Amino acid sequence: MSLLELHGLYKNYGPVAALAGVDMAVAPGTRTAIVGPSGCGKTTLLRLIAGFEVPDKGRIVLDGQVLADETGSVPAHLRGIGLVAQDGALFPHLTIAENIGFGLARSTARRQERIAELAYIVGLDAAILKRRPHQLSGGQQQRVALARAMAMKPRLMLLDEPFSALDTGLRASMRKAVAEMLEAAGITTILVTHDQAEALSFADQVAVMREGRFSQVGTPRELYLKPKDRMVAEFLGEAIVLPARVGGGFAECSLGRIALETKDKRDLARIMLRPEQVMLERATREEAMAARPGQLYGEVTDLEFGGATCSVAVKLLNSLDPPEAAAIGSTPLMLRKAGTDAPSVGEIVRIHVVGAAHVFS
Repeated sequence: MSLLELHGLYKNYGPVAALAGVDMAVAPGTRTAIVGPSGCGKTTLLRLIAGFEVPDKGRIVLDGQVLADETGSVPAHLRGIGLVAQDGALFPHLTIAENIGFGLARSTARRQERIAELAYIVGLDAAILKRRPHQLSGGQQQRVALARAMAMKPRLMLLDEPFSALDTGLRASMRKAVAEMLEAAGITTILVTHDQAEALSFADQVAVMREGRFSQVGTPRELYLKPKDRMVAEFLGEAIVLPARVGGGFAECSLGRIALETKDKRDLARIMLRPEQVMLERATREEAMAARPGQLYGEVTDLEFGGATCSVAVKLLNSLDPPEAAAIGSTPLMLRKAGTDAPSVGEIVRIHVVGAAHVFS
């Protein structure tokens, strides 16, 4: 059962195709994240769902009700959909309490109590209800915008990059708090973001958009570990893509014999590993020179310290599959390691892979 269904949505702006056939189903009470490069159609799709734009072709159905098709469109204010924009879009001349209660009729029973309750739910102190938006921090303003949207008890909540203006620490905590609040309220949510980590941690379902359509839709784990193609793989995180010969559940490549989750046989394929699958152990140059069959060594050529994690560049010193290694040339492997135990530039390391590689279709 789906709360929201998108069927073949198209939207053009003159000669520019913003959406080129979008299909998706969103289950009730779930969180979906839409990610993709700038200009791929994410915000246009959100505006169509909200009712600010009308599709040129296709159909939008919410809880069995057709909101838009080629014959007409339900106005935005009648759709029962909440929207939180990137900047919050609060009314500067109203108090925080008036902003939260903007959509509530004056005759609403226990209106002030409802406003105070919403403020509490989003983690705002009752003392700030008399303030104006300019007297609040960016994070507090976003909470007000969320409370205002929740006041209408929407069937669907749309979040248009609501955390992008916040600093890193606040963004992570705010994202977690919002996810918990929406889940507790049972509100189905769609988040548009350009932050891959945000999409993977926030959503139950992730849709990667490219050139006005979805390249792949699935769970965060599925898309991260089993991307459809290289674009999806690299958009959702760093990836090591290698040429390989595959068969019998294994891949033979420059990093050796690596397990696969498929038994397909191909003389030439592309496999993907995530950097965290490549383990490094400190070694010596003498050990590398006397490497036994099946052992792989490298030299650290660059290190970018980033606190908790570091970017480590490792150049292979010996290859376990010379013909395939030639395709890599002298390009080092780019890995992520814990900052507390990262090797130094010039150190020799032994390399081994954990887990299974993914084969692109």
